Amino acid sequence: MNERKINITSAEIGSLWTGYMNDSMSKCILGFMLKHIEDPDIKPVIQYAYDISSNHLEQLLVTFEKEKYAIPNGFTEQDVNMNAPWLFSDTFCLMYVNHMAKAGMLIYSGFVSMSYRDDVCNYFVQALNETSNLYKQSLETGLSKGIISRHPYIEVPKETDYIDSKKYLSGLNPFNDKRPLNAVEISHLYQNLLTNSMGMKLCIAFAQTSPSKDVQDYMIRGRDISKKHIKIFTDSLMKDDIEPAQTNIGISDSTTQTFSDKLMMFHMNLLITSGIGNYSTAASASQRSDLMLNYERLSLEVSRLAKSGADIMIKHNWLEQPPGTKDRKKLSKDKQKG
Repeated sequence: MNERKINITSAEIGSLWTGYMNDSMSKCILGFMLKHIEDPDIKPVIQYAYDISSNHLEQLLVTFEKEKYAIPNGFTEQDVNMNAPWLFSDTFCLMYVNHMAKAGMLIYSGFVSMSYRDDVCNYFVQALNETSNLYKQSLETGLSKGIISRHPYIEVPKETDYIDSKKYLSGLNPFNDKRPLNAVEISHLYQNLLTNSMGMKLCIAFAQTSPSKDVQDYMIRGRDISKKHIKIFTDSLMKDDIEPAQTNIGISDSTTQTFSDKLMMFHMNLLITSGIGNYSTAASASQRSDLMLNYERLSLEVSRLAKSGADIMIKHNWLEQPPGTKDRKKLSKDKQKG
């Protein structure tokens, strides 16, 4: 019995394209990290992350060839200077992989939910499982070395309760005392603080190693925005005597170009997209109006940064276009001209 060929959907095409772009970028960065890492506990984690990205690219190429799908340009060895001096500390590399694994789990779970064809769905389920294992491995290593800090502790609830006043949702009036943060709000504030800290460190590394004035200015602007957001989230926590953990910067003073401007700008766009999603989730989960308003206005600020980044990438022809439908109106006009 002949099996009917099932075409891949627009969602699957977009997911496969995004996966290829992300993994080709990751392979460049992780390959550079592997060359310099010396810590015997951290190196296997980075190696595992590198192997995951390499295997994903091989599997995606098979799918692309089978579907006669134009292979994205993505990123190659031309986008990384393997001879550049040390840029990241070993501990930073571990924190980076842990952070990107968190983002990867969210991305792959979304891809799984949009996949229908068995081979595509199975690929993304496998990728999700591998990324989950990578997160667990990086977490265990980080905790054992005292590098990764846990979220803040609060008292375990001894009884259930219900909200009995609309004041619970208020927080904008400066003359009224705000209620203490609840566990859900603390978790999102702390998580967004950590993601901004990672973004700030990468902005510093990218700014000092880029030869382009456009990219340097953009990264410095990104660093300043991250600093501002970190302060806002820290202040919210400190008002309830919750002190965030401090982490080492982990960036060298190298100014040698390590990654291509195209790769660095793509990476920042990926982090910004993830950050906007985090802010939206945090806003919807928070029940204090001042927190909701903060997330909304900070999202707008980050969206403006993303727009500036896209403008720079278009200007320098660095922004690869995702697959899309044909412009029917343009096709019709071109036919009429012919």
